[in-house]
Amino acid sequence: FRPKRKFEPGTQRFELHKRAQASLNSGVDLKAAVQLPSGEDQNDWVAVHVVDFFNRINLIYGTICEFCTERTCPVMSGGPKYEYRWQDDMKYKKPTALPAPQYMNLLMDWIEVQINNEDIFPTSVGK
Repeated sequence: FRPKRKFEPGTQRFELHKRAQASLNSGVDLKAAVQLPSGEDQNDWVAVHVVDFFNRINLIYGTICEFCTERTCPVMSGGPKYEYRWQDDMKYKKPTALPAPQYMNLLMDWIEVQINNEDIFPTSVGK
């Protein structure tokens, strides 16, 4: 498991996160729950949901990763017709077939770098 990405208490994103969690846990209509709250910045609202989605996917993956090893899952696939290949233009310059656990680790690392990049997901108010 990766540590859960958290929002700093007292920040606008922390407050948006609390609001999103409350609406999702209240049994309300999902469409209404994800609508941009009045007066809030759309980029901040989307960023909060991206980080929440990453955290949830990370938890789900953590529950199955012990069953999907390089031996049992030698290919990252989406069924018999689709194989996912990794390319990052650094170590893997061309799309490369990898075992599912290795692919997932690279993917989760890449997402975490994006989420922690202040140029993409600034955490300061007003940015």
